Amino acid sequence: MKVKEFAIIGAVVVTAAAIVLLKQGKKAESAGAAAKTSVEASAPQGKALPRLVDLGAGKCIPCKMMKPILDDLKANCAETFKTEFIDVWENADAGKQYGINIIPTQIFYGADGKELFRHEGFYSKEDILGKWKEFGVVPAAGGASAETAGFSRWTAAQPDTRAKDTVCYMCDGDINPKTQVLVKSAKGDVKMCSLHCYFIMYSCLTEDKAGFESKVSVADFETGDAGPLESAVFVVSADEKSGRPTVKAFAELCVAEMAQKASGGSVVQFEALKAQELAHRCGFCDRAVYPADAAEVLVADGARTWGCCSHCALGVAVRTGKDIEVRERDRLTGEPVVVKTLNGGVASLVPPTAVAWFGQRTKPDGSKGSAGCFHQGFFVNAGNLKKWAEAHPLETGEQITIAKALSDKMKLSPQQVSKACKIGECCPK
Repeated sequence: MKVKEFAIIGAVVVTAAAIVLLKQGKKAESAGAAAKTSVEASAPQGKALPRLVDLGAGKCIPCKMMKPILDDLKANCAETFKTEFIDVWENADAGKQYGINIIPTQIFYGADGKELFRHEGFYSKEDILGKWKEFGVVPAAGGASAETAGFSRWTAAQPDTRAKDTVCYMCDGDINPKTQVLVKSAKGDVKMCSLHCYFIMYSCLTEDKAGFESKVSVADFETGDAGPLESAVFVVSADEKSGRPTVKAFAELCVAEMAQKASGGSVVQFEALKAQELAHRCGFCDRAVYPADAAEVLVADGARTWGCCSHCALGVAVRTGKDIEVRERDRLTGEPVVVKTLNGGVASLVPPTAVAWFGQRTKPDGSKGSAGCFHQGFFVNAGNLKKWAEAHPLETGEQITIAKALSDKMKLSPQQVSKACKIGECCPK
Protein backbone atom coordinates (compact mmCIF):
# COMPACT_ATOMS: atom_id res chain seq x y z
CA MET A 1 0.00 0.00 0.00
CA LYS A 2 1.28 3.44 -0.84
CA VAL A 3 2.33 5.71 1.98
CA LYS A 4 0.83 9.17 2.26
CA GLU A 5 2.66 11.42 4.61
CA PHE A 6 1.03 14.82 4.77
CA ALA A 7 2.19 17.24 7.45
CA ILE A 8 -0.79 19.23 8.70
CA ILE A 9 -0.46 22.98 8.44
CA GLY A 10 -2.64 25.65 9.91
CA ALA A 11 -3.34 27.69 6.82
CA VAL A 12 -6.19 26.76 4.51
CA VAL A 13 -5.69 27.35 0.81
CA VAL A 14 -7.77 30.32 -0.27
CA THR A 15 -9.38 29.98 -3.67
CA ALA A 16 -8.67 32.82 -6.03
CA ALA A 17 -12.08 33.08 -7.62
CA ALA A 18 -14.02 36.07 -6.28
CA ILE A 19 -17.49 35.18 -5.02
CA VAL A 20 -20.17 37.60 -6.08
CA LEU A 21 -23.41 37.30 -4.13
CA LEU A 22 -25.96 38.32 -6.68
CA LYS A 23 -28.76 35.85 -6.05
CA GLN A 24 -30.70 36.07 -2.82
CA GLY A 25 -33.74 33.89 -2.37
CA LYS A 26 -36.22 32.58 -4.88
CA LYS A 27 -37.23 36.04 -6.05
CA ALA A 28 -33.68 36.81 -7.13
CA GLU A 29 -33.40 33.43 -8.84
CA SER A 30 -36.59 34.08 -10.78
CA ALA A 31 -35.39 37.54 -11.69
CA GLY A 32 -32.06 36.09 -12.84
CA ALA A 33 -33.81 33.53 -15.03
CA ALA A 34 -35.98 36.21 -16.57
CA ALA A 35 -32.95 38.41 -17.11
CA LYS A 36 -31.12 35.54 -18.80
CA THR A 37 -33.93 35.25 -21.34
CA SER A 38 -33.77 39.00 -21.83
CA VAL A 39 -30.01 38.89 -22.39
CA GLU A 40 -30.38 36.16 -24.99
CA ALA A 41 -33.09 38.09 -26.78
CA SER A 42 -31.00 41.26 -26.81
CA ALA A 43 -27.93 39.70 -28.43
CA PRO A 44 -26.19 42.18 -30.74
CA GLN A 45 -27.72 42.43 -34.16
CA GLY A 46 -25.81 42.59 -37.43
CA LYS A 47 -23.58 39.78 -38.60
CA ALA A 48 -24.82 36.61 -36.93
CA LEU A 49 -21.82 35.33 -34.99
CA PRO A 50 -21.51 33.23 -31.86
CA ARG A 51 -20.57 35.28 -28.82
CA LEU A 52 -18.38 34.83 -25.74
CA VAL A 53 -19.19 37.08 -22.79
CA ASP A 54 -16.72 37.27 -19.91
CA LEU A 55 -18.09 38.86 -16.73
CA GLY A 56 -15.39 39.90 -14.30
CA ALA A 57 -13.75 42.90 -12.68
CA GLY A 58 -10.63 44.94 -13.18
CA LYS A 59 -9.07 44.11 -9.80
CA CYS A 60 -10.02 40.43 -9.43
CA ILE A 61 -6.85 38.29 -9.84
CA PRO A 62 -8.30 35.53 -12.06
CA CYS A 63 -10.11 38.26 -14.01
CA LYS A 64 -6.78 39.98 -14.67
CA MET A 65 -5.46 36.65 -15.91
CA MET A 66 -8.35 36.51 -18.37
CA LYS A 67 -7.59 39.91 -19.93
CA PRO A 68 -4.69 38.90 -22.25
CA ILE A 69 -6.68 35.84 -23.31
CA LEU A 70 -9.73 37.94 -24.17
CA ASP A 71 -7.56 40.45 -26.02
CA ASP A 72 -5.98 37.60 -27.99
CA LEU A 73 -9.39 36.15 -28.89
CA LYS A 74 -10.66 39.55 -30.00
CA ALA A 75 -7.62 40.04 -32.22
CA ASN A 76 -7.42 36.56 -33.74
CA CYS A 77 -10.97 35.17 -33.71
CA ALA A 78 -13.10 38.23 -34.49
CA GLU A 79 -14.36 36.78 -37.77
CA THR A 80 -15.49 33.56 -36.08
CA PHE A 81 -17.03 34.70 -32.79
CA LYS A 82 -17.41 37.90 -30.82
CA THR A 83 -15.65 38.36 -27.49
CA GLU A 84 -17.01 40.78 -24.89
CA PHE A 85 -15.92 41.77 -21.39
CA ILE A 86 -18.26 43.23 -18.77
CA ASP A 87 -16.93 44.66 -15.49
CA VAL A 88 -19.60 43.77 -12.92
CA TRP A 89 -18.01 45.97 -10.27
CA GLU A 90 -18.59 48.98 -12.50
CA ASN A 91 -21.90 47.63 -13.82
CA ALA A 92 -23.49 45.71 -10.95
CA ASP A 93 -26.79 45.28 -12.81
CA ALA A 94 -25.03 43.21 -15.47
CA GLY A 95 -24.22 40.53 -12.92
CA LYS A 96 -27.89 40.20 -12.08
CA GLN A 97 -28.92 40.31 -15.72
CA TYR A 98 -26.63 37.41 -16.59
CA GLY A 99 -27.46 35.51 -13.38
CA ILE A 100 -23.85 34.91 -12.27
CA ASN A 101 -22.55 33.84 -8.87
CA ILE A 102 -18.78 33.94 -9.36
CA ILE A 103 -16.33 36.10 -11.27
CA PRO A 104 -14.95 35.56 -13.73
CA THR A 105 -17.77 33.74 -15.52
CA GLN A 106 -17.66 33.01 -19.25
CA ILE A 107 -20.92 32.51 -21.15
CA PHE A 108 -21.02 31.03 -24.65
CA TYR A 109 -23.88 32.06 -26.96
CA GLY A 110 -24.77 30.64 -30.34
CA ALA A 111 -25.30 32.84 -33.38
CA ASP A 112 -29.03 32.72 -32.58
CA GLY A 113 -28.42 34.29 -29.16
CA LYS A 114 -29.15 31.12 -27.19
CA GLU A 115 -26.87 30.26 -24.28
CA LEU A 116 -24.78 27.15 -25.00
CA PHE A 117 -22.55 26.86 -21.94
CA ARG A 118 -21.14 28.80 -19.00
CA HIS A 119 -17.97 28.35 -16.98
CA GLU A 120 -17.01 29.83 -13.61
CA GLY A 121 -13.42 30.82 -12.78
CA PHE A 122 -10.29 31.23 -14.88
CA TYR A 123 -10.60 29.64 -18.33
CA SER A 124 -7.55 29.21 -20.55
CA LYS A 125 -7.53 30.11 -24.23
CA GLU A 126 -6.98 26.47 -25.02
CA ASP A 127 -10.07 25.46 -23.04
CA ILE A 128 -12.18 28.23 -24.59
CA LEU A 129 -11.26 27.21 -28.13
CA GLY A 130 -11.84 23.57 -27.21
CA LYS A 131 -15.33 24.39 -25.96
CA TRP A 132 -16.13 26.36 -29.12
CA LYS A 133 -14.93 23.37 -31.14
CA GLU A 134 -17.50 21.20 -29.35
CA PHE A 135 -20.16 23.53 -30.76
CA GLY A 136 -18.69 23.44 -34.26
CA VAL A 137 -17.10 26.88 -34.01
CA VAL A 138 -13.49 26.65 -35.20
CA PRO A 139 -11.47 29.82 -35.92
CA ALA A 140 -9.11 29.87 -38.90
CA ALA A 141 -5.75 28.30 -37.93
CA GLY A 142 -7.30 27.39 -34.57
CA GLY A 143 -7.16 31.01 -33.42
CA ALA A 144 -3.42 30.74 -32.86
CA SER A 145 -1.22 33.80 -33.08
CA ALA A 146 2.54 33.98 -33.51
CA GLU A 147 2.87 35.13 -29.90
CA THR A 148 0.93 32.18 -28.48
CA ALA A 149 2.64 29.48 -30.56
CA GLY A 150 4.73 27.56 -28.02
CA PHE A 151 8.27 26.27 -28.40
CA SER A 152 8.62 22.60 -29.25
CA ARG A 153 11.43 20.26 -30.22
CA TRP A 154 10.95 16.62 -31.18
CA THR A 155 14.53 15.79 -32.14
CA ALA A 156 17.43 16.51 -29.79
CA ALA A 157 19.45 19.55 -30.84
CA GLN A 158 22.58 17.41 -30.72
CA PRO A 159 23.28 13.67 -30.53
CA ASP A 160 23.90 12.08 -27.15
CA THR A 161 27.38 10.63 -27.60
CA ARG A 162 27.77 9.39 -24.02
CA ALA A 163 28.30 5.69 -23.44
CA LYS A 164 25.11 4.14 -22.08
CA ASP A 165 26.79 2.83 -18.94
CA THR A 166 27.85 6.37 -17.99
CA VAL A 167 24.27 7.73 -18.00
CA CYS A 168 21.99 7.48 -14.97
CA TYR A 169 19.00 5.21 -15.54
CA MET A 170 16.70 7.57 -13.62
CA CYS A 171 17.69 11.18 -14.28
CA ASP A 172 19.81 10.82 -17.46
CA GLY A 173 22.64 12.66 -15.71
CA ASP A 174 26.30 11.75 -15.89
CA ILE A 175 27.45 9.07 -13.45
CA ASN A 176 30.29 9.93 -11.09
CA PRO A 177 32.20 6.67 -10.50
CA LYS A 178 32.58 7.62 -6.81
CA THR A 179 28.79 7.78 -6.23
CA GLN A 180 27.60 5.08 -8.64
CA VAL A 181 24.89 2.62 -7.61
CA LEU A 182 24.47 -0.63 -9.55
CA VAL A 183 21.48 -2.98 -9.53
CA LYS A 184 21.80 -6.49 -10.93
CA SER A 185 18.64 -7.52 -12.78
CA ALA A 186 17.49 -10.27 -15.11
CA LYS A 187 17.51 -7.73 -17.95
CA GLY A 188 21.04 -6.54 -17.23
CA ASP A 189 22.85 -4.06 -15.02
CA VAL A 190 21.05 -0.85 -14.08
CA LYS A 191 23.32 2.05 -13.12
CA MET A 192 22.41 5.24 -11.30
CA CYS A 193 24.33 8.38 -10.48
CA SER A 194 23.49 8.59 -6.78
CA LEU A 195 21.84 6.92 -3.84
CA HIS A 196 18.94 9.36 -4.12
CA CYS A 197 18.23 8.25 -7.69
CA TYR A 198 18.42 4.67 -6.43
CA PHE A 199 15.79 5.31 -3.75
CA ILE A 200 13.57 7.10 -6.27
CA MET A 201 13.79 4.00 -8.45
CA TYR A 202 13.15 1.77 -5.43
CA SER A 203 10.01 3.74 -4.54
CA CYS A 204 8.72 3.27 -8.13
CA LEU A 205 9.03 -0.52 -8.17
CA THR A 206 5.85 -2.57 -8.35
CA GLU A 207 7.57 -5.94 -7.86
CA ASP A 208 8.06 -7.71 -4.54
CA LYS A 209 10.95 -5.88 -2.87
CA ALA A 210 11.90 -8.65 -0.46
CA GLY A 211 15.65 -9.17 -0.74
CA PHE A 212 15.97 -6.48 -3.40
CA GLU A 213 18.87 -4.72 -1.66
CA SER A 214 21.00 -7.86 -1.95
CA LYS A 215 21.20 -7.16 -5.70
CA VAL A 216 22.59 -3.66 -5.17
CA SER A 217 26.15 -2.43 -4.87
CA VAL A 218 27.42 1.10 -4.23
CA ALA A 219 30.77 2.75 -4.91
CA ASP A 220 33.06 3.62 -2.00
CA PHE A 221 33.46 7.40 -2.21
CA GLU A 222 37.11 7.15 -1.19
CA THR A 223 38.27 4.39 -3.56
CA GLY A 224 35.51 4.06 -6.17
CA ASP A 225 35.36 0.30 -5.51
CA ALA A 226 31.91 -1.31 -5.50
CA GLY A 227 30.63 -3.02 -2.37
CA PRO A 228 27.32 -4.34 -0.99
CA LEU A 229 24.80 -1.58 -0.35
CA GLU A 230 23.47 -3.06 2.88
CA SER A 231 26.86 -3.25 4.60
CA ALA A 232 28.07 0.22 3.56
CA VAL A 233 28.29 3.17 5.96
CA PHE A 234 27.07 6.58 4.87
CA VAL A 235 27.89 10.21 5.57
CA VAL A 236 24.82 12.41 5.13
CA SER A 237 25.19 16.18 4.96
CA ALA A 238 23.50 19.10 3.21
CA ASP A 239 24.56 21.38 0.39
CA GLU A 240 25.24 24.84 1.83
CA LYS A 241 23.45 26.71 -0.97
CA SER A 242 20.42 24.54 -1.77
CA GLY A 243 19.98 22.61 1.46
CA ARG A 244 19.75 19.47 -0.65
CA PRO A 245 21.05 16.33 1.13
CA THR A 246 24.30 14.80 -0.08
CA VAL A 247 25.14 11.15 0.60
CA LYS A 248 28.53 9.46 0.39
CA ALA A 249 29.04 5.72 0.88
CA PHE A 250 32.06 4.07 2.48
CA ALA A 251 32.99 0.43 2.95
CA GLU A 252 34.66 1.06 6.33
CA LEU A 253 33.23 2.85 9.36
CA CYS A 254 36.57 4.39 10.28
CA VAL A 255 36.91 6.00 6.85
CA ALA A 256 33.34 7.32 7.05
CA GLU A 257 34.07 8.85 10.45
CA MET A 258 37.18 10.55 9.09
CA ALA A 259 35.15 11.98 6.19
CA GLN A 260 32.49 13.17 8.63
CA LYS A 261 35.08 14.97 10.76
CA ALA A 262 36.53 16.64 7.68
CA SER A 263 33.31 17.82 6.04
CA GLY A 264 30.57 17.53 8.68
CA GLY A 265 27.29 15.68 8.52
CA SER A 266 26.14 12.48 10.19
CA VAL A 267 27.34 8.89 9.94
CA VAL A 268 24.42 6.46 9.45
CA GLN A 269 23.88 2.80 8.67
CA PHE A 270 21.84 1.57 5.70
CA GLU A 271 18.45 1.16 7.39
CA ALA A 272 18.62 4.67 8.85
CA LEU A 273 19.55 6.09 5.44
CA LYS A 274 16.69 4.20 3.80
CA ALA A 275 14.19 5.60 6.30
CA GLN A 276 15.44 9.15 5.67
CA GLU A 277 15.37 8.79 1.89
CA LEU A 278 11.83 7.39 1.84
CA ALA A 279 10.44 9.77 4.46
CA HIS A 280 9.06 12.31 1.97
CA ARG A 281 6.88 11.17 -0.93
CA CYS A 282 5.22 12.76 -3.92
CA GLY A 283 1.55 13.38 -3.13
CA PHE A 284 0.59 12.20 -6.62
CA CYS A 285 2.79 9.26 -7.61
CA ASP A 286 4.34 8.33 -4.22
CA ARG A 287 7.93 8.71 -5.43
CA ALA A 288 10.65 9.49 -2.90
CA VAL A 289 11.49 13.21 -2.97
CA TYR A 290 13.82 15.70 -1.37
CA PRO A 291 11.72 18.71 -0.30
CA ALA A 292 14.59 20.95 -1.43
CA ASP A 293 14.06 19.67 -4.99
CA ALA A 294 10.31 19.24 -5.00
CA ALA A 295 7.30 21.46 -5.63
CA GLU A 296 5.42 22.26 -2.44
CA VAL A 297 1.70 21.48 -2.53
CA LEU A 298 -0.86 22.84 -0.07
CA VAL A 299 -4.17 20.98 -0.06
CA ALA A 300 -7.50 22.65 0.74
CA ASP A 301 -8.03 20.43 3.80
CA GLY A 302 -4.89 21.86 5.40
CA ALA A 303 -2.50 19.07 4.41
CA ARG A 304 0.94 19.75 2.99
CA THR A 305 2.72 17.47 0.56
CA TRP A 306 5.15 17.55 -2.35
CA GLY A 307 5.28 16.98 -6.08
CA CYS A 308 8.33 15.16 -7.44
CA CYS A 309 7.94 17.39 -10.52
CA SER A 310 5.73 20.31 -11.47
CA HIS A 311 3.26 18.11 -13.36
CA CYS A 312 2.97 15.57 -10.55
CA ALA A 313 2.36 18.46 -8.16
CA LEU A 314 -0.71 19.36 -10.24
CA GLY A 315 -1.72 15.70 -10.09
CA VAL A 316 -2.30 16.00 -6.34
CA ALA A 317 -5.61 17.67 -7.28
CA VAL A 318 -6.90 14.54 -9.01
CA ARG A 319 -5.49 12.13 -6.43
CA THR A 320 -7.04 13.98 -3.48
CA GLY A 321 -10.11 15.35 -5.25
CA LYS A 322 -9.43 18.70 -3.57
CA ASP A 323 -8.34 22.18 -4.57
CA ILE A 324 -4.61 22.75 -4.18
CA GLU A 325 -1.92 25.42 -4.30
CA VAL A 326 1.33 24.49 -6.04
CA ARG A 327 4.50 26.42 -5.23
CA GLU A 328 7.14 25.65 -7.82
CA ARG A 329 10.29 27.33 -9.15
CA ASP A 330 11.32 28.34 -12.66
CA ARG A 331 13.85 25.72 -13.81
CA LEU A 332 16.06 28.39 -15.36
CA THR A 333 16.06 31.19 -12.80
CA GLY A 334 14.50 29.77 -9.65
CA GLU A 335 11.78 32.44 -9.66
CA PRO A 336 8.52 31.35 -8.00
CA VAL A 337 5.51 30.07 -9.92
CA VAL A 338 2.30 29.66 -7.91
CA VAL A 339 -0.78 27.84 -9.20
CA LYS A 340 -4.09 27.68 -7.35
CA THR A 341 -6.84 25.37 -8.55
CA LEU A 342 -10.61 25.52 -8.24
CA ASN A 343 -12.87 22.59 -9.12
CA GLY A 344 -10.19 20.97 -11.26
CA GLY A 345 -9.26 24.11 -13.20
CA VAL A 346 -6.74 26.90 -12.76
CA ALA A 347 -8.15 29.59 -10.46
CA SER A 348 -5.05 31.78 -10.42
CA LEU A 349 -1.54 31.72 -11.84
CA VAL A 350 1.33 33.91 -10.64
CA PRO A 351 2.89 35.19 -12.76
CA PRO A 352 0.11 34.95 -15.36
CA THR A 353 2.76 34.51 -18.07
CA ALA A 354 3.97 31.21 -16.58
CA VAL A 355 4.09 28.17 -18.87
CA ALA A 356 4.93 24.48 -18.60
CA TRP A 357 7.40 22.25 -20.41
CA PHE A 358 6.03 18.80 -21.21
CA GLY A 359 9.09 16.65 -21.76
CA GLN A 360 8.31 13.82 -24.17
CA ARG A 361 10.02 11.18 -26.27
CA THR A 362 8.96 9.53 -29.50
CA LYS A 363 8.11 5.85 -29.16
CA PRO A 364 9.07 3.22 -31.75
CA ASP A 365 5.52 3.34 -33.16
CA GLY A 366 5.81 7.10 -33.73
CA SER A 367 3.53 8.14 -30.87
CA LYS A 368 4.81 10.34 -28.05
CA GLY A 369 5.00 9.65 -24.33
CA SER A 370 6.22 11.35 -21.18
CA ALA A 371 9.99 11.51 -20.82
CA GLY A 372 9.60 11.22 -17.05
CA CYS A 373 9.52 13.52 -14.05
CA PHE A 374 13.12 14.72 -14.42
CA HIS A 375 12.18 16.27 -17.77
CA GLN A 376 9.20 18.44 -16.78
CA GLY A 377 9.06 21.98 -15.44
CA PHE A 378 7.43 25.37 -14.99
CA PHE A 379 8.82 28.69 -16.21
CA VAL A 380 7.74 32.26 -15.47
CA ASN A 381 7.47 32.94 -19.20
CA ALA A 382 8.02 31.34 -22.59
CA GLY A 383 11.34 33.13 -23.03
CA ASN A 384 12.84 31.41 -19.99
CA LEU A 385 11.56 28.05 -21.20
CA LYS A 386 13.24 28.50 -24.57
CA LYS A 387 16.54 29.57 -22.96
CA TRP A 388 16.43 26.51 -20.71
CA ALA A 389 15.74 24.23 -23.67
CA GLU A 390 18.63 25.77 -25.60
CA ALA A 391 20.90 25.10 -22.62
CA HIS A 392 19.68 21.47 -22.51
CA PRO A 393 20.01 20.32 -26.13
CA LEU A 394 19.03 16.72 -25.38
CA GLU A 395 15.57 17.68 -24.09
CA THR A 396 12.60 17.01 -26.38
CA GLY A 397 8.97 17.97 -25.88
CA GLU A 398 6.77 21.02 -26.10
CA GLN A 399 5.59 24.12 -24.30
CA ILE A 400 2.03 23.84 -23.01
CA THR A 401 -0.16 25.99 -20.80
CA ILE A 402 -0.29 25.16 -17.12
CA ALA A 403 -4.06 24.93 -17.55
CA LYS A 404 -3.53 22.11 -20.05
CA ALA A 405 -1.02 20.38 -17.77
CA LEU A 406 -3.64 20.42 -15.01
CA SER A 407 -6.43 19.37 -17.37
CA ASP A 408 -4.40 16.38 -18.55
CA LYS A 409 -3.93 15.24 -14.96
CA MET A 410 -7.61 15.74 -14.09
CA LYS A 411 -8.60 13.39 -16.93
CA LEU A 412 -6.68 10.45 -15.43
CA SER A 413 -8.67 7.49 -14.14
CA PRO A 414 -7.99 6.01 -10.68
CA GLN A 415 -6.23 3.11 -12.41
CA GLN A 416 -3.97 5.49 -14.33
CA VAL A 417 -3.19 7.43 -11.17
CA SER A 418 -2.20 4.22 -9.39
CA LYS A 419 0.31 3.41 -12.15
CA ALA A 420 1.67 6.93 -12.57
CA CYS A 421 5.47 7.18 -12.68
CA LYS A 422 6.01 3.51 -11.92
CA ILE A 423 8.97 1.80 -13.59
CA GLY A 424 8.09 1.12 -17.22
CA GLU A 425 5.26 3.68 -17.45
CA CYS A 426 7.29 6.53 -18.99
CA CYS A 427 8.63 6.46 -22.53
CA PRO A 428 11.87 4.42 -22.69
CA LYS A 429 15.15 6.13 -23.53
